[in-house]
Amino acid sequence: MIRPGLVSVTFRKLTPRHIVRLAEEARLEGIEWGGDIHVPHGDIALAKEVARLTREAGLAVASYGSYYRVGADPPEHFVPVLDTAEAMGATMIRLWAGNIPSDQADAGCRQRVVEDAIRVAGLAAGRNVALAFEFHDGTLNDRTDTSRQLLEAIGKPNFGTYWQPPVDMGLDDCLVSLRTALGRLANLHVYHWRGYNRLPLEQGQDRWRRYMELVSLTGRDHWALLEFVAKDDPDNLLADAAALRRWLGELS
Repeated sequence: MIRPGLVSVTFRKLTPRHIVRLAEEARLEGIEWGGDIHVPHGDIALAKEVARLTREAGLAVASYGSYYRVGADPPEHFVPVLDTAEAMGATMIRLWAGNIPSDQADAGCRQRVVEDAIRVAGLAAGRNVALAFEFHDGTLNDRTDTSRQLLEAIGKPNFGTYWQPPVDMGLDDCLVSLRTALGRLANLHVYHWRGYNRLPLEQGQDRWRRYMELVSLTGRDHWALLEFVAKDDPDNLLADAAALRRWLGELS
């Protein structure tokens, strides 16, 4: 099942309470809370309060969007991330695969990311938490072929990857990219861009319907998390959410 949700950092200037109201109004089912502003790493009291607000609105804590860079940040910085996720009841933490693009990383860089990933995966498994890399340029998880190699080297069942369409990549290549990621896919970040211009999600329906059909084949549960609405305008979330919910409804 693919469930519709929201990435909280879509609206960095809004409070958690306001974001919860928006998600509820948009008839979404969960929120990925960001660790840079809405629920900072290590702020346990705030994490518990945001979790309460989320669940009282009938929403789930879909995941914790951390900013821990595996293999690059000091190792001791991960425990506060894990503590915060646990305080929220999040069963998934999003991480970043270092801070160097895959085509610029040497063997030592890759080894540091792999070793740290194995370490944090063990810590997370002890608390029944899964981990997944952000699929993003500037990291080792910037292409699905290198992503697959990275996750195979890590070799931990609780470690996967998010996916989002690379900027300006054609539909056929995006479908190949997503298909390659399916075996270790955690969640999707959902938006529609042309270049770096944020557009209404409805304009990407030909693409996103295909992506959702493909993801539905995994037979596993995933979140489709809205991000980057046009003009950063909360009103545009409602239209994007309606489109997303319609496409997901077509799968059932």
